[in-house]
Amino acid sequence: MRRLLVPLACAALFSVPVLAATGDAPTSARPAEPPLPNARIAAAGASASAVSGLTLSAAIETALGQNPTLRAFGHELDASDGAVRQAGLIPNPSLSLSAEDTRKDTRTTSMTLSQTIELGGKRSARVALAERERDLAALDLETQRAEVRATTIQAFFDVLIAQERVEVARESLEIAGSGASAVSRRVTAGKVSPVEETRARVAESAARIELRQAQADQRAALQALIAVMGAAPDSIARVDGSADAMPALPEGAALGDRLERAPALRRARMDVQRAEAAFQLERARGVPDVTVGLGAQRAPDMGRTQPLISVSIPIPLFDRNQGAQMQAMRKREAAAALAQAQAQRLRAEVLQAVDQLEARADEVEALRRDVLPGARGAYEAARRGFELGKFGFLDVLDAQRTWLQARGQYVNALSQAHRLAADIDRRLGGPDPQSGALPARTTSDRP
Repeated sequence: MRRLLVPLACAALFSVPVLAATGDAPTSARPAEPPLPNARIAAAGASASAVSGLTLSAAIETALGQNPTLRAFGHELDASDGAVRQAGLIPNPSLSLSAEDTRKDTRTTSMTLSQTIELGGKRSARVALAERERDLAALDLETQRAEVRATTIQAFFDVLIAQERVEVARESLEIAGSGASAVSRRVTAGKVSPVEETRARVAESAARIELRQAQADQRAALQALIAVMGAAPDSIARVDGSADAMPALPEGAALGDRLERAPALRRARMDVQRAEAAFQLERARGVPDVTVGLGAQRAPDMGRTQPLISVSIPIPLFDRNQGAQMQAMRKREAAAALAQAQAQRLRAEVLQAVDQLEARADEVEALRRDVLPGARGAYEAARRGFELGKFGFLDVLDAQRTWLQARGQYVNALSQAHRLAADIDRRLGGPDPQSGALPARTTSDRP
């Protein structure tokens, strides 16, 4: 209760003086405020962004062109073309040569050229099955492209959020340092206890530790982005973009269309078609093939060459391929059931993610509109009251902690929103979620 009541009381007591003194407070009474994070990025990174900045579209384009896993799926698709070509080939003819007796004067020599004629549509059934498998390979490639694309988007915004956390931690360290300096001056003047200075130095050390951790998290996020892009190590220093730009919420009609076009659902349906093609092939294999032969036979005692004509066909008395047909039919039914389950699961997961994204968007808006300005005002009021001797430094720390926690919650909500949007994009394989994102807010709009 103390953490809530003290900042609110401070805001009520000093809101008017603070607003009146924001531009006119003397330097001796009020330390200079550090610039806002976006302002520092614009000032310090204006020249470097052209060299080391990476946009979202460039990251996606690089990942789709250089990701090694995506290249492997592309080679698999190319390999399936060979399978289709092989399935359309007819069986090779066979040449047989035989000799009766080993003595030259009585030896009979025969030569026969045989060709198997496939019946029942086996070749067309093989081609149809190979084409379905090629379609599956194409859908696997499309699914992997959606995976790489969504992973790149998520990794990109992870870097943006990490950069934002570094700026928040750096600003927190500046605030803690200025607070420690103010407390030190009041201790020197004998107005507060040295214990207050110790608390201020502890808060400054904690802020410094948070900054180092945020910088380490930023480096880790950069390495993850480099890995999914397939880029050279340490080739990206920072990324350009606005973490405040919220992804667009999918609409009902558009969401239904994207669900129908989802790569996972299309692949499940293609599995059913492949199982049907496999069943038709097993049915065709139940029809026996005919082998015809044409040759010649020469016997020395007759002094002439005799033609040979042969026709052979297996009798489907025991094996009519009935077991393989039953297996293929059951697999077709299983594929149909799995496709139905995949459609239900995908719809439920996407709708759940959309609901969570809406909740995160509401949270971000509430934090941006109400919580952050109030927490910032309470902190400024507490700091001003401490300088005037009306509050202790513990009240300032409570207000500062409330403000920093609100900012951390805001950044975490942004991170979760971008992760949910990337997860929806991964499942639906749709367009860039940034294409419909809300416009980025300028530095002056930030609380």
